[in-house]
Amino acid sequence: MSILQTAKKPASRAPIMTITGDAGHGKTSLAATFPSPVFIRGEDGIQSISKETRPDAFPVLTEVDQLWEQLLALRNETHQYKTVVIDSVTAIDTLFTNYIVDSDIKKPKTIAQALGGYGAGFQALSSLHGRIRRICGDINDKGINVIFIAHSETENIEPPDDDAYTRYGIRINKKSLSHYIDNVDLVGFIKLETITRGDGERKKAISDGTRQIICYATPANISKNRYGIEEKLIIEKNKNPFVGLMPIAGLKQTKQEEKANV
Repeated sequence: MSILQTAKKPASRAPIMTITGDAGHGKTSLAATFPSPVFIRGEDGIQSISKETRPDAFPVLTEVDQLWEQLLALRNETHQYKTVVIDSVTAIDTLFTNYIVDSDIKKPKTIAQALGGYGAGFQALSSLHGRIRRICGDINDKGINVIFIAHSETENIEPPDDDAYTRYGIRINKKSLSHYIDNVDLVGFIKLETITRGDGERKKAISDGTRQIICYATPANISKNRYGIEEKLIIEKNKNPFVGLMPIAGLKQTKQEEKANV
């Protein structure tokens, strides 16, 4: 048989996505609106969800080995969960950093000095994040949604062919970013809908609390998607704004979506 006969249209699969934004803007609450979620917790953000609707979650991580144990159980064992949420990769980045520094017998003061320096500590950090991404890829192959939550920060961008500007990025080490930006289906940035009033130094930003998520390319923040989403989405309480826009595992698809996925 010719290798050409193996070429065909790939089937649609559950999304792998990253949700970022400032603290308190509802990243964890949004992830909890996906079907049958279970949370791996680098921090205790799930307390923001009422007890009546709070999803299942593992104990908060205190050691790196606990993370691998939880991820491998979700990959290798049979379970009812349709969504795996990592909350947050920012907190896990700190856990990994401490692990690398503490494991070095030379007792460095910072990760920049770890493993002999010259970027070796940062490369080890990226490798640990890469392992998360690989295991989550295996979990996704089982037909399970994967969501990475990350905290945002502002960063300066200096393009070689244009003026420098500031945008919202993701608060983890730069060498680890590709695992949660390049190699995912969607990066969404949550922000409050605001208006500005006043003039000069008296300008004030005002919001009515409406949250929106940006999933398309824009210079203001890191965001993207592979689903053709070109407009900002409004986030309503206990509602998932992505329903009908992507093939979410655990949701009954419409006939139109089923036809598109054949």
